[in-house]
Amino acid sequence: MTDDEAQVAGVLLAAGGGRRLGGRPKALLTHRGRPLVEHAAAALRAGGCARVHVVLGARADEVRARAALPDCVLVDNPAWEQGMGASLRAGLDSLAGTGARAALVCLVDQPGIGPEAVARVLGAYESPRSLVSAAYDGVRGHPVLFGADHWPGIAASATGDRGARAYLKEHVDRVTLVECGDVAEAYDIDTEADLAHLE
Repeated sequence: MTDDEAQVAGVLLAAGGGRRLGGRPKALLTHRGRPLVEHAAAALRAGGCARVHVVLGARADEVRARAALPDCVLVDNPAWEQGMGASLRAGLDSLAGTGARAALVCLVDQPGIGPEAVARVLGAYESPRSLVSAAYDGVRGHPVLFGADHWPGIAASATGDRGARAYLKEHVDRVTLVECGDVAEAYDIDTEADLAHLE
């Protein structure tokens, strides 16, 4: 890992309540014998993020009790029911004063995205002005890297379940796309049918 990459913190958004899954928090869904949140945090770590902040919300106490998240900073988002935007804001806020110059953001419900995609996106970091996104056959997806210069603008526009979508759309000409379709699958675990992806 280069000195530059050491300035990039992983931020895992794992606060959702799983409304379309009958109220089962996605962080606690089992994949290969362990909670999904463990797999996602491990992917950030293995992909090169020295520091990982995990944003928790729905049944946070249960996630803390059941998931092994060693050396991760656990961030409580009391406003998790407001959607992904609130979790993204909580994750970025938690980096204040840490020296992080960028945040590499992953979602807990995408187990097809592993360390290889994380490493590729991380490798495209250049400065606090960086905006980098994984792409799948040219279509923007996750993970996404936000240089610190962009955090205030992202926080201001991250409302509801949109996360940083509006901000990225506004700054599309500044986003570096990194193709990851050959090393990752960008499906979400959103519905009962999607549970078939879990092992």
